[in-house]
Amino acid sequence: MFNHEPPDYICPFCKTIAGYEDEYAAKQDIVYQNDHVTAMIAPKWWINNPGNVLIVPNKHYENIYDIPDDILGEVYKAAKKIAIAIRSTYEGCEATSTRQHNEPAGNQAVWHLHVHVFPRYDNDELYQNHDNKRFISAAERLPYAEKLRAFFANQV
Repeated sequence: MFNHEPPDYICPFCKTIAGYEDEYAAKQDIVYQNDHVTAMIAPKWWINNPGNVLIVPNKHYENIYDIPDDILGEVYKAAKKIAIAIRSTYEGCEATSTRQHNEPAGNQAVWHLHVHVFPRYDNDELYQNHDNKRFISAAERLPYAEKLRAFFANQV
């Protein structure tokens, strides 16, 4: 309905879910996955919020307008699990925040619905640091992925 994805779009999240790896995504980044969703350490971090996680539906939906309610529910159930895991495992983490963007004016940059889960710290200025982010190497992402995978491995 309100779509902006170009006809020749190659979705980076679909590629990651299918097993494709590059400097922005690796299998090691996946921290949680089920039949409906995949959660991965994001390749781009805000300077004061390292280890943020992206949750995406396994099937391609461009935005919140397109996704069926039951799958959207699965995305947000996973967001809750990830928020609890981040809060439980990231040293010094005092809270979490979630964000989801739609359309260009809404700051959506990848044409596959995704929810950000950010670790939060006192005075981290997450919402003031829009220009203070950078791509992170796979080696830098790995310790965060390992913490979250270990958390889920210990869940009953």
